[in-house]
Amino acid sequence: MFKRLLRHPATLTAAARLIGLYLAFVYATTRWTFLGRDDMAVAVASGRPLMVSFWHERLPMMPMLWRLAREHFPVLRPRRTHVLVSRHRDGRFIGDIIARFQLDTVHGSTSRGGASGMMSILRLLARGDLAAITPDGPRGPRREAAPGVAQLGATARAAVIPCAAATTRRHMLRSWDRMMLPLPFGRGVVVVLPAVFVSRDDIEGGREAIAAGMNEACAIADAWAAGRPLPSEPPLSPGQADAPQGGPQPG
Repeated sequence: MFKRLLRHPATLTAAARLIGLYLAFVYATTRWTFLGRDDMAVAVASGRPLMVSFWHERLPMMPMLWRLAREHFPVLRPRRTHVLVSRHRDGRFIGDIIARFQLDTVHGSTSRGGASGMMSILRLLARGDLAAITPDGPRGPRREAAPGVAQLGATARAAVIPCAAATTRRHMLRSWDRMMLPLPFGRGVVVVLPAVFVSRDDIEGGREAIAAGMNEACAIADAWAAGRPLPSEPPLSPGQADAPQGGPQPG
């Protein structure tokens, strides 16, 4: 009975509202830094459809990317961002949370069986909206990118932007993805790396480049949050610019 109560739509709706309120409080009490603005400016100026890609573990912090992007790039303000989530109950739950932050959801996945969701994303990209993808969601394996993210990038001729976030105050959940839950009153960083432009002739190479970019973005974000020197960037794919370098910057 208790499990049924926890799964009841009204319970999930209330829980999503509370989590949304909590995250809004965290965002407001965290001092944020945006690394990689020049790289994002290149992607925006490219005229290509824009997709952002990040590992599922960083999902609780990524609405800040949309806030910072709108602040620094006014051209993005009227455009909606659509997050691809699963059709499972967990996906609907995530959708209820992120709706608070002016983010829309599309139900599908980047793995097998997600064709309808991917077609919806393609239509939204074609009209000028943005898409956000977690290529290892919704169930993992952790940090293994499904090929759908590269297929979407190639089909839409999109700029696929690897990104990540971290905060100095956080709690690591014991979930399959080791999700990072931010805590209030810390410092946070959102990291954007050069966009990957996937060729239709090399989907696997594009998938590997996107995964490498997300791993590097996580490494930079974690080093920044820990006060360590930022790691050097990995070898870049053709068409990519240099990754952000240097130490932590004031928010």
